[in-house]
Amino acid sequence: MEKIKLEILGISYSQSQSGAYALILGENGEKRRLPIIIGSFEAQAIAIELEKMKPSRPLTHDLLKNFAQTFNIIIKEVIIYKFAEGIFYSKLICFDGIKEVEIDSRTSDAVALAVRFKCPIYTYESILGAAGIVLQDDEKGPEEETFRNEPEVSPSDYESLSVKELEDLLMAAIDEEAYEKASKIRDEINKRRSSKK
Repeated sequence: MEKIKLEILGISYSQSQSGAYALILGENGEKRRLPIIIGSFEAQAIAIELEKMKPSRPLTHDLLKNFAQTFNIIIKEVIIYKFAEGIFYSKLICFDGIKEVEIDSRTSDAVALAVRFKCPIYTYESILGAAGIVLQDDEKGPEEETFRNEPEVSPSDYESLSVKELEDLLMAAIDEEAYEKASKIRDEINKRRSSKK
């Protein structure tokens, strides 16, 4: 079967399941989307890597990446290979320089590792046919949605603080795993630094 490459288009709060998130994958340049419901921990694990944030201590997926790299193991690709009874099944294609091994994985964990190893994510036409959705021309794409874990914070909330105070708040937000708040603080710091150049 021919593999279809997917890209991460966004993560949004799930409208259907409380405390869950929708990971939106899509074909490059196409209108088909593959929404996958994932837990909040996995959503944060994916989001902080996409946002290039560095927690003070390694998260589980960071630990697994460090462990694998210590023993010269890479993840070449992730394949979402099955969809049954509302559940997606995935596998990691790993390589140690000698042999290639397939490891079964939850899809949310597989994607969290894929973004860390910067490896491609694939699926098959049968999966997209069974679980994919096609956007109409007038629909707003899920790529316009954002990862939301907290209420919106206005940038004006941080205007009265110094850069040092913002940096302290940023570290505290990362330690508390409040990554949406951390991304807004980071953006404010970057805005101020770029305006001084």
